[in-house]
Amino acid sequence: MYSKIAFNNVKKSIKDYAIYFLTLTFAVCIFYSFNSIESQKVVFEVNSSESDIISVLSKAIGIVSIFVSFILGSLIIYANNFLIKKRKKELGIYMTLGMGKNKISKILLFETLIIGLMSLIAGIILGMIFSQGLSVFTAKLFDVGMGEYKFIVSFEGIIKSTIYFGIMFLLVMIFNTIVVSKYKLIDMLIASRKSEKIKLKNPIINIIIFIISIIILSVAYYLVIKAGLNPEDSKFVFSLILGIIGTLLFFISLGGFSIYIVQKNKKIYFKKLNIFVLRQISSKINTNFVSMTVISLMLFLTITTLSTGLSFKNALENSLKDSTPFSASAFMYLDEKSNSKNIEENLNKLNFKFNEDERYVIYTEYNSNEKLEDILKDYMKKSEDVRTFGDNKIEFIKLSEYNNILNLRGEKEVYLNKDEVLISSMFVDKIKEINKFIKNEKTITLSNKEYKIANSELIVESFYTDQVSGNMFTVIVPDDFSGELIPSRSILNVNYPEDKYEEKYVDLFMDFMSENYTSDDYTDFILGYTRNQIYTGNRSMTTIILFITIYLGIVFLISSAAILSLQQLSEAADSKERYSSLKRIGASKKMINKTIFKQTLIYFMIPLILAIVHSIVGIRVINDFIILFNKPSIGTSSFVTLFTLVAVYAGYFYATYTGCKNIVK
Repeated sequence: MYSKIAFNNVKKSIKDYAIYFLTLTFAVCIFYSFNSIESQKVVFEVNSSESDIISVLSKAIGIVSIFVSFILGSLIIYANNFLIKKRKKELGIYMTLGMGKNKISKILLFETLIIGLMSLIAGIILGMIFSQGLSVFTAKLFDVGMGEYKFIVSFEGIIKSTIYFGIMFLLVMIFNTIVVSKYKLIDMLIASRKSEKIKLKNPIINIIIFIISIIILSVAYYLVIKAGLNPEDSKFVFSLILGIIGTLLFFISLGGFSIYIVQKNKKIYFKKLNIFVLRQISSKINTNFVSMTVISLMLFLTITTLSTGLSFKNALENSLKDSTPFSASAFMYLDEKSNSKNIEENLNKLNFKFNEDERYVIYTEYNSNEKLEDILKDYMKKSEDVRTFGDNKIEFIKLSEYNNILNLRGEKEVYLNKDEVLISSMFVDKIKEINKFIKNEKTITLSNKEYKIANSELIVESFYTDQVSGNMFTVIVPDDFSGELIPSRSILNVNYPEDKYEEKYVDLFMDFMSENYTSDDYTDFILGYTRNQIYTGNRSMTTIILFITIYLGIVFLISSAAILSLQQLSEAADSKERYSSLKRIGASKKMINKTIFKQTLIYFMIPLILAIVHSIVGIRVINDFIILFNKPSIGTSSFVTLFTLVAVYAGYFYATYTGCKNIVK
């Protein structure tokens, strides 16, 4: 009997359940799609290392899914709470007919079960389709081909989705039972909304708090721009705290402040039903200022991460082209305790041989006791520059060895007079300052002797293959340079046919990392990387970061739009009598529909507009960080973000507007 009543209730209230059902379906779809990545691996043409990366990605997604399940679980309970509130009167009628609270809870249990099963099945089916597109996206990120197309069904994804969402629906059932047991019959029949709002009726207080919120947000923006993307900087942490507080105060005061401002313009305030729209919006913001704050911050994270995630990955990977000019490079640090005079002697002790089709050079990198601060102090305006950049020592390479590096790269040799030097750097953040130094000074003083700078433009290049170019500031000097030079590293650069000797060098470097060659004092430690090692490791990290940002971004976007939608639908249900009053005083159907449209649009746009302002600052800060690796390009990712945002937001907006119109009818 209860299941029949529950089924009829779902059928009868299908319009009320529409947003709830769609949200659950989308949530299951996204959850299944991202948790099916491991199964999609069979259609990729990948090697063992790339296969391992996909497995690591799958595990990372699994960990993040635990966090996502908490977000979605909270969203489902929140949405369910609105539906229960909306049906108070209906549930009260059941009680007047003699039905006990336990029986009502059973009906709600069956309703939750029906909606849960329907959304789970629909979400998994939709997820199977979406995951096919996700597999193509994954293949492009890993830059791998795809074999013969197969429609993949991830049983692991189905099981995980069923378990996680099953637990969520179980919590909803428990929540419904607790809520119904606490309701009194009179509360259900009256169905009056008990708001959790804090109303600030004094307009002066509203204005003061609003101004304070703007000041706090401005300070937060200033601090985060100054600190950059540096969590260890106290200014960065403080800016996050101020940003949250400022956003909260903004929504606390916005309702009363907007009424005060619009009231000053009588033409707008008394035009048609504007006074009704303004009062409704103000009341809703005052009631839901906490959720509006959370929504705005979630939208900020969504816009920022989706806009910059792909840019970060592309910039980092493009920077590798500059920092990996050779097939492999190895480094041996030199000091008075070194057992070998250079890396070649060290390799000979290990009987390491080069093949005929391997081309290599070995050179020594020197430094002196002179610091960059001594040379560039007039070009470092910030105190942080002195600590992070100026404190580094100048590095040196002799001209003959530099020409050997150029030959290995297939470039022409260069020549210098005895009183000339070349300056090179790959430190992107200071290229402009170093270029200014070269153009303005024309000369550089080294070991108390003045040298002409032979290059009119900074030479931006890396001298070896490494994860990040270590060329902070290097001076190429004549071989007979008379200044103080202290050998710091012996470096090997080697080029070999693609992948032919990859394993040989990987094994060499791994043997040193596992301490196979450092058990005695005979050899010196060698650190090295192959180009493929760096590309594979980088691709692993950036792809995992990108997938997690996309995953969380979509979840935050759906959650934000769903909460706004449910709040508006709840408001429409609570305001039915008010709309009836508008009809009685002569408001036409067209005017009322226009009023509903304005309300819904304003309510959806307010948290989005503030989120966009936050995002402009956030994207600037992240771009300043990305530029350390390469020039950022957020055009494509911003367009995709905009399209996704508009599609989801517009879809929920239209569904909400239609739902509100149906409720008011």
